[in-house]
Amino acid sequence: MSVLRTIEGGILVVTINRPERRNAIDRATSEAIAAAMDALDDDPSLRVGILTGAGAHFCAGMDLKAFLAGERVELPGRGLGGIIKTPPRKPLIAAVEGYALAGGFEMALACDLIVASTTASFGLPEALRGLIAGSGGLIRLPERMPRQIAMECALTGRMIPAAEAERWGLINRLVAPSEALAAARSLAAEIIRCAPAALEATKHIVATAGRWPQEQLWARQDALLEEVITSPDAREGAAAFAEKRDPVWTTGAEKDR
Repeated sequence: MSVLRTIEGGILVVTINRPERRNAIDRATSEAIAAAMDALDDDPSLRVGILTGAGAHFCAGMDLKAFLAGERVELPGRGLGGIIKTPPRKPLIAAVEGYALAGGFEMALACDLIVASTTASFGLPEALRGLIAGSGGLIRLPERMPRQIAMECALTGRMIPAAEAERWGLINRLVAPSEALAAARSLAAEIIRCAPAALEATKHIVATAGRWPQEQLWARQDALLEEVITSPDAREGAAAFAEKRDPVWTTGAEKDR
């Protein structure tokens, strides 16, 4: 199987399982990742997703052999891996070892958080291959690091070592080799302490508010706030704080936004 799924305590771990191809993405792999992301959103018991790669690397991007054979590995309306244009509503963490190149880097950028080991290297080498980073890299990278540095990386195709990525604020945790997945699980466990509806609304605002029309900014946020503040979890959170106990959140997937 080109994609594996495991579930641990509300955390869905999705592993790209093509180590012999440095986890490069062909059409079948895109479809399998997309199906896993749909499962994350649709299953009320799942709270956080982790995307990682089998073996020594996260993902080397599009499978060029599949491309040369005539495959279009992007999914209509969803893009590479089914997450570039339509990330899941629930939080998603990239756990990166080794290469995260081209579409692999773009998939990591489509995640909400990135945990990387010191073996990780990131890059957008598409221009060196006569292409452009058309799976979100040219859009998301300048949002995650200084524009001038993002421009340099895109125009030269140079690699960004993990230590430099941390310096620019591109990654959330830098850990020892082979520890990225464990650290991502630990980060996911921190996230799961929060209420499900609050997490989805928070992710939605942080991810999209920068593109909302200024005149709609507060109205859009207030509409989401109203949904959350009138939910059972809002009362449970306040009660748990007052009673000095852990909250017991209501499970259940929120409606699509």
